[in-house]
Amino acid sequence: MKHNAKALLFCAGWVVASVWAATASATTTLRYTDHEPYGNMRTRLIKETFFRAIETESIGRLKIEAHWNGELSTSYDALKTLSRGDVADIGIVVPEYTPDLLPRHQIFKSFPLGPASGNAQVATFRRIFSEYRQFGNELEKNNLVNLQFFLGYPVGFFTTQPNVKLDQLNGSKWRTASFWHQSFLRNAGGVPVSMPWNDNITNALADGQLDGLMVNLDSGYDIHAERAAPHIQLSPSLWLGHVYLLVMNKTVWDSLDVKDRGAIRRAAAATQRRLGAAQDANLLEMVNRMKKEGASIHYLTNQELEAWQTATGYQQVQAEWVTEQEDKGITDAGLLMKGVSAIVNDVIR
Repeated sequence: MKHNAKALLFCAGWVVASVWAATASATTTLRYTDHEPYGNMRTRLIKETFFRAIETESIGRLKIEAHWNGELSTSYDALKTLSRGDVADIGIVVPEYTPDLLPRHQIFKSFPLGPASGNAQVATFRRIFSEYRQFGNELEKNNLVNLQFFLGYPVGFFTTQPNVKLDQLNGSKWRTASFWHQSFLRNAGGVPVSMPWNDNITNALADGQLDGLMVNLDSGYDIHAERAAPHIQLSPSLWLGHVYLLVMNKTVWDSLDVKDRGAIRRAAAATQRRLGAAQDANLLEMVNRMKKEGASIHYLTNQELEAWQTATGYQQVQAEWVTEQEDKGITDAGLLMKGVSAIVNDVIR
């Protein structure tokens, strides 16, 4: 009997150990890279909703090892880092930083105006990515799979002088990064000035080297541009078209079990449903903070928005870009521009 009892205990212990070992070996850890520090709306949503949902939906089979603030890769190197998959499996790619590798994704910033609400912006991108597989194919050529996307805040115009008419910039000097926005400013009479993105931009506004800054509102607030350029013109309709793609190395994605890929897709869908409302709430909170700090906030009227859109000559700028891309062999550039334009216009009507 004693021998039988010992045998039973041994067998039970062996079974428990085997189950534990099987469970441990079944856990897959995905290394996440993000160029921004943890704490803003996007990074909190990723950690608190997306990561948590992945672990829940996979019943613990998937774990996320998060690395923030460029610990594994800078924003400009993220695409290549994730494409290789040697130090990170999943992370954020900003298409604007790699126009040669993601030329079709540059289309999104070519519109002066767009859908005003967060939910409408989310719906717009979902529709674009659903109807035009070329964007997914472009990522797959770089060994990446798009899991979901996050959006930038609307454009804000930070100016040192009040009552600046955006359609009559009269030779004033502006800093903006996007080649689209540089063209818009130039067509509206401004002079685009190239400067590295850092706190020196605020100093340049303060000492008169710059008259204005055209940038997404949160980036302007990050460098406290409102202290030197306290007159801020904005509208939720000043759609930045700046998209953060949360992608995974395709080789890693293909190696996952079907049920784990499904868990990630469900987690992404749950996060996407929260994105629009979170974006709107945080935009309002940020504008209120700038007001409390002394900034003068002017919401552009429909007439002012239309005047800005006309002044940018954006359709001609788009046509020139299409010609350049087609000359490079991207033969569907015109088709995509026409299709994306139709979707954006349909949403904002």
